[in-house]
Amino acid sequence: MTVIQAGPCTVVRVRDPKQDGYRAVQVGFGTIKESHMTKPLQGQFKQAGTEAFRHLREFRLPTTAEEWKVGQQLTVDVFKQHELVDVTGISIGKGFQGGMKRWHWRGGAKTHGSTSHRRPGSIGSTTTPGRVWRGHHLPGHMGADRVTVQNLRIVRLDPEHHLLVLQGAVPGAEQQLIMITKSKKHPGFIKKPQEFQAIIEDDENLSKTAKAASKKPKTQQQKA
Repeated sequence: MTVIQAGPCTVVRVRDPKQDGYRAVQVGFGTIKESHMTKPLQGQFKQAGTEAFRHLREFRLPTTAEEWKVGQQLTVDVFKQHELVDVTGISIGKGFQGGMKRWHWRGGAKTHGSTSHRRPGSIGSTTTPGRVWRGHHLPGHMGADRVTVQNLRIVRLDPEHHLLVLQGAVPGAEQQLIMITKSKKHPGFIKKPQEFQAIIEDDENLSKTAKAASKKPKTQQQKA
């Protein structure tokens, strides 16, 4: 289980198809002093008439979505119990890593006089093609990528403390900003967990059936 502080977020700007060419809503999270930001951002918040926020993110909206207004608050109430959501964040950076850890190489032989255990080995050919193929797995920087984990179930909602309890792990380190959206593959789908009592009853019924079957006398076929 993962506990996430989800909001409250404030609508800072609403994109209009006639003016901007697409429909979207821009939300802010985490208040900050105006003296700690640039003047263009200060002007944007003054125009919206809202507080200054540290984080700004924009979300596209479908044409059939409800109308949003500047200054409107977004809380965990936009989600439902046991609903599936997608979580996007920046994965934990691992720095420069070798191919064994980065690409799960099997490695070379560890016995019989082998001296190549974790090395890349030969990566190119001779005259043909005379170069290294594009996309070849080699050592390099690992992590710190934008990652989306899909179809995580909301186990519990806590509107009083703006908390979401999700079943599963989310990308990124602790105290890091993530984005939670409704499931793209299964929007609005409610995945209720199977009740523990129902599981026990099913097991009991199966055990009773097995016991009854074992008590039945076995008929032996008489050979003619």
